[in-house]
Amino acid sequence: MSRTLTTHRIGPAVTIQDIGRLGYIGEGVSRGGAADRLALSEGAALLGQPDTLPALEMMGMGGEFEASEDMRIALTGAEMRATIDGSPVVWNASHLLPAGARLSIGPAITGCYGYLHLAGGISGAAELGSVAAHLAAGLGRALQAGDTLRVNADSGGETGHFLERDDRLTGTEIRMVASYQTPLFAENEIARFQSEALIKDARANRMGVRLNPSTTGFAAEDGRNIVSDSIMPGDIQITGDGTPFVLMTECQTTGGYPRIGTVLPTDLARVAQAAPGAPLRFRFVTLEEAVEIEQAQASYRAGLRQRLRPLIRDPHKIANLLSYQLISGVIAGNEEYV
Repeated sequence: MSRTLTTHRIGPAVTIQDIGRLGYIGEGVSRGGAADRLALSEGAALLGQPDTLPALEMMGMGGEFEASEDMRIALTGAEMRATIDGSPVVWNASHLLPAGARLSIGPAITGCYGYLHLAGGISGAAELGSVAAHLAAGLGRALQAGDTLRVNADSGGETGHFLERDDRLTGTEIRMVASYQTPLFAENEIARFQSEALIKDARANRMGVRLNPSTTGFAAEDGRNIVSDSIMPGDIQITGDGTPFVLMTECQTTGGYPRIGTVLPTDLARVAQAAPGAPLRFRFVTLEEAVEIEQAQASYRAGLRQRLRPLIRDPHKIANLLSYQLISGVIAGNEEYV
């Protein structure tokens, strides 16, 4: 019998996502894939499997799921309220979902995009080398209640591990590098773009995020004479009314608005995970600094398995056990209270 996960209830924007499609920009298909790629790596580390395997990406809200047999799962990305048969489960951790049990994932508490990982990965027919839904390109679709997903065989492993969260769900500094169109903006405009808090608009999705300036919009000199050319996730376009838009993972592949800069891939998840209304501050870094930042992030992802911690600590392995107040608050039982 094949391993399956059934969706009894589902949020409005739950899709299957992996690392996306590379090499199809010339055909008009952007990379797509998970809005928070680090969350894929975290789930892979928690389950001991490659980070290329697809998971469920849940924007804002999850759903209710049932496994056909015992299944190892992991929950990463934006923290959401989650229970298994009514018992709360820890986020950014791995768990056992027993056969027939109901996994309920509610609204996001912190962040926007949460991820449900299944040991073995979700099975599906690849299109252009990926099973990821790319709704803007007409590839795949959002999940619906009643859908049954096939799950690949699990190579085995433990559950009950968690990873400490980094600050990308609440971090407000976004690093970027200059675009070849950055010189079209006057120095005072570039300085103002970095000094002002830009507010994330509620109009945000996997294609782009609108930013609302604290004062007036931004303008490029001769910006209306730009010829459309290729664009990519992370590019920050300034529209005709001066509004910045950060292009996200399902962005179009060509555009004619001037770009004031490009967000580092590492920090694109910060833009995606920021809540509507959150203030974001952008800062230019040099290309050399950007390379160092991306290399450091790659090393961090590669070392995630060494950062795993048990959900329940073994007292025999707690070196400073005696420093804990293990009996603080104990009473005799015969005290009188007013």
